[in-house]
Amino acid sequence: MGKKKKKSGFFKRLRYKYRLIIYNDNTFEEVFWIRLTRLNVFIVLMFGAFLLILGTTILIAYTPLREYIPGYPTGETVQLIKMNSIKVDSLEDEIIIRDAYFDNLKSIIAGNEPRAINRKTIIDSLKNYKNINLNPSEKDSVFRSQVDVEDQFSISGNANKNDDVFKLLHFYFPVKGMITDKFDIKNKHFGIDIVTKSDEMVLATLNGTITFSGWTLETGYMIEIQHRNELISAYKHLSHVFKTAGTKVKAGEVIGIVGNTGEFTNGQHLHFELWYKGNPLNPEDFIVF
Repeated sequence: MGKKKKKSGFFKRLRYKYRLIIYNDNTFEEVFWIRLTRLNVFIVLMFGAFLLILGTTILIAYTPLREYIPGYPTGETVQLIKMNSIKVDSLEDEIIIRDAYFDNLKSIIAGNEPRAINRKTIIDSLKNYKNINLNPSEKDSVFRSQVDVEDQFSISGNANKNDDVFKLLHFYFPVKGMITDKFDIKNKHFGIDIVTKSDEMVLATLNGTITFSGWTLETGYMIEIQHRNELISAYKHLSHVFKTAGTKVKAGEVIGIVGNTGEFTNGQHLHFELWYKGNPLNPEDFIVF
């Protein structure tokens, strides 16, 4: 019984009312007063402590001030960690694709069919690729038939006439647009950069077999096509690829969409290259853009 009285007395004292009065020291005039209890003071202090902790947490979590906390990484460090994580994560996949690329080259040189590289393509969810019609139109089919007939009797006007490789070849332009960066071996720019309208389709320049279709850190999504007579064409910085390695394509067939992927790019364009026996060629010598 004694403990209950003591306990009830404690809670009773918490509700005792006190008056805090502020006087003017010169006139002893009552300036301000407030009525308080111990319970009120306790609640106000707890609420103030809660607001202080909440404000400090928000300040640290959502402002750059957190970078001044010892041991906390800066924004630049976090960005480098993310980039390194992405690069490390893709190394194994890149090695597999590199090995498959060399295997396909060996198979093509030996006259065998290259194997397809099983790799999932990352699709931009902001773009709708389902409504794109990849089938050639009636006019396009007629034009291709005419080109096939003319190819039997034509020689590329700008080709090297001393080399039989370029005879009976008719190069199809990959995209129509403006050339912003020309072929320059001295600066190790082994192709041309073509700027065109957004989401423009990229076409194969000659008949051939795709030896590589995938992603690289430097060039983003790209496709390489092996043509006859040791000719290779490369299409880089694509936003999307429609063909896989090992697929046979015809000149003028849609293989991808112009984009701005990879590290070595500063705007939407197509980087197009032509190679013959391991040596780069100037595409403008064979194609009118």
